[in-house]
Formats: sequence, structure tokens, C-alpha cells
Amino acid sequence: MPAKQPQPLRDDPTLDEVRTYLAPLLASQAAFDGWNEKAVEAAAEQAGVDAEMAGLAFNEGPVDMIDTWFQAVDAAMIAKFSEDELGAMKIRERITALVVARLEALESDREGLRRALAILAAPPNLPTAAKLGWRAADKMWRLAGDTATDYNHYTKRTLLSAVYGSTISVFLDDESDSYAETKAFLDRRIENVMQFEKVKAKITRPGVDRFSMARFIGRLRYRGI
Repeated sequence: MPAKQPQPLRDDPTLDEVRTYLAPLLASQAAFDGWNEKAVEAAAEQAGVDAEMAGLAFNEGPVDMIDTWFQAVDAAMIAKFSEDELGAMKIRERITALVVARLEALESDREGLRRALAILAAPPNLPTAAKLGWRAADKMWRLAGDTATDYNHYTKRTLLSAVYGSTISVFLDDESDSYAETKAFLDRRIENVMQFEKVKAKITRPGVDRFSMARFIGRLRYRGI
């Protein structure tokens, strides 16, 4: 399901409030107009927001617009489950449910997402793309109850970021009922991550081949693995 639009704007909103209000609408407009000022104008018109104010709120270019939209997706994911609902699930179920919740928030805006990912794939934007992927993974792990601050903090987020990114690539072209192909792919990738816990000791165990994080993440990209 798409991210819900926030409560109506007050009479004298700040630019940050305008950004938050328009963010859920940007991708549907970007699907037609691209991630540019035309999409901002169309979203403002749809929401009844002053076009000049909207332009000021989104005056830092397409990457900033995409970032703001992803924050709206974060908000939709967070609103999907109560703390008690997540608490009743096992860790694997929590992570799977949170990834699926993000996909549901993106479902009606796949073309806008496709255009957004094309922009983020440009070499100058790759550092930002990595940061946004890490942020999504961090939010999911925190919602799942992870409090690790050691090596595990980084490995969990690195792996989930790879899982989420590879799942999105399948999701974009998935025409199966209820995105069954994407969900099956996600289940296999989550299983790969669970396997990581079994081999993690190889990283420091003397006398054996060291575990390769890069090789493991590479395996997450492919559908058949």
C-alpha cells in the first residue's frame, strides 16, 4: 500500500513541514515527469500547496527529493506494526515482515522507484545511494529490536542492505500474483543471512580459511542461489 499522506498542513507551515507533507506524493508524479521541479509542482497542485513554497522546500535537486520520499517510505514501514506485533515474532519473521512492509509502501510507485534508482546509480550519487541503503537497513534492525554496537552492528546492516537492494531489483519486474516471486526471493536471501551466523566464527578462527564478506554479499544478488 502507498505511504499515507500526513495530517493537513497548518496555515503557516515551515519548509520542513511542506517537505514531509508532499513526500508521499512525489514518486507518483516523478513516474510521469521525472524527479524534477515538474514533479514537485504536480505534487503541490495535487495537495493544494502553494507551488512557490513547494519549490523552495525541494530546491536541492532530484537526489534530495528521492531521499525525502524514502523517508516517507520509512514512516509507512514504521506505522505498519505495533511494538507488540513485532515483539511476538521471531527475529527472522520481523526482518521479513519489515522488508515486505517497505515493498507494500513502494508497490504503487514502481515506475517512480525505477527512475529514482537510475538517478542513484549515477557515479556521483553512489555514496548517497549506499547511505540510503544503510539507513533503511538500520531502521529495520532497530525496529526488530537489535541493540548491537560491536562488529555485529555493522555486519547485520551490511548484509540486510544487500538483501534489500537485491530484492528491490526483483520487485521492479515482478508480475507474479501478490509479488510471490519477490517474496520467495526474499525468503532465500534471508536464509542466506541466517547461514551467516553459522559461519561467522570463521572470521577469527585460526587455521581455517577466512570467511569472505564480499563473496557472501555477492551471493545475495542472484535469484537462483
